[in-house]
Amino acid sequence: MPYHRLENKADLDILLEDIGDARIVMLGEASHGTSEYYGWRTAISKRLIEEKGFTFIAVEGDWPDCYQVNKFIRGSCKAGTKVSDVLKNFNRWPTWMWGNWEIAALVEWLKEHNDRPNTTNQIGFYGLDVYSLWDSLNRIMKYLEQKDGKAMKAAKEAFKCFEPYSSDPQEYARAVAYVSEDCEDEVISMLQELGKREQTEPLNSEAVFDAEQNALVAVNAERYYKAMIRGGGSSWNVRDEHMMETLNRLLEFHGPDAKAIIWEHNTHVGDARFTDMARAGMVNIGQLAREKYGRENVYLTGFGSYEGSVIAGEAWGAPMKKMEVPPARAGSWEEWLHSLGATDKLLLSRELRDIDEMRQLIAHRAIGVVYDPNREAYGNYVPTIIPERYDAFLYLDETEALRPFIVKTKEKEPPEMYPANE
Repeated sequence: MPYHRLENKADLDILLEDIGDARIVMLGEASHGTSEYYGWRTAISKRLIEEKGFTFIAVEGDWPDCYQVNKFIRGSCKAGTKVSDVLKNFNRWPTWMWGNWEIAALVEWLKEHNDRPNTTNQIGFYGLDVYSLWDSLNRIMKYLEQKDGKAMKAAKEAFKCFEPYSSDPQEYARAVAYVSEDCEDEVISMLQELGKREQTEPLNSEAVFDAEQNALVAVNAERYYKAMIRGGGSSWNVRDEHMMETLNRLLEFHGPDAKAIIWEHNTHVGDARFTDMARAGMVNIGQLAREKYGRENVYLTGFGSYEGSVIAGEAWGAPMKKMEVPPARAGSWEEWLHSLGATDKLLLSRELRDIDEMRQLIAHRAIGVVYDPNREAYGNYVPTIIPERYDAFLYLDETEALRPFIVKTKEKEPPEMYPANE
């Protein structure tokens, strides 16, 4: 099977060449707690920014917290603010996903890039996720607190509607899941009124965009939590469709020459049509982006490893823990690559598609924020047609857990995610 060595940053040359003129590059990960995935994504992102003029990074994180990173790298935080101060805003479980030293190094580099004299390509950093219902409502209220009119009235009505549920989105969802009275109309009205305000604000105002995005989060989070309580895979689709809507808005906001780097789990990045997710009626942002912008404009990169260690939790909301990742199970994609030699490898899908063995579903490891190494024999794997799901794959034979900050969580009961191995 053809592959390329992956030993240092220079070995990424062939990947950058293969990416070509793609407008959207998605960088996956097989877990949310592996240092090397963050390190290689950082190396690729730097080269995309410096060599191909990419405009922003958007990640599988909450919009309000990521927007604080955006302000920091653009020099809008108060003097003396440190990167660790900013990343400690990521206090919703799992805090380690973005509150870690690997991300701190990336954020410091982004700030240094934006601070360079005569820099014309100011990089942004944004969150694509949908969980931040109460944080987004609070941000909207703060934005509108000095303003009068229908937008403020609509925001107050939305806030009032959610108040009885003690800032717990799952309590809200359980209360309204099977009744006709909910807060859907209130959040939609708030979004509409904020959209009308844009006409009176300066063009390309990031403050306006931020407020509108928080309103969009509130609308889709309300839908997400209701769908989650009702069960099935519909909440997954609400979430990834929100991510795609946010990506579309960011590209439009940054103009026709905007180019996006996306950091998410493989289960979001890799085209769902070439996994067993399709049979369950599930879509993801990788699939949706290919369908909207064309495969030639969207480059999907997967990651995986054979063994090592990872940061994860034993249950939802459990303390983070360094866990062993055992050798990949027999017959899996990762075990196959390991059998070719215990070296890191870069694979390009265009070189694999004519190989018969590559045209079948192969078990491909996926570790979520909740992980049990003892399930390796029967879980933690997604059947995948590798060269169709991705355009490239970075295989790292042995990996280490990332280095998290210690951050106190603010939610006792984090939202569930579906499927469990994301």
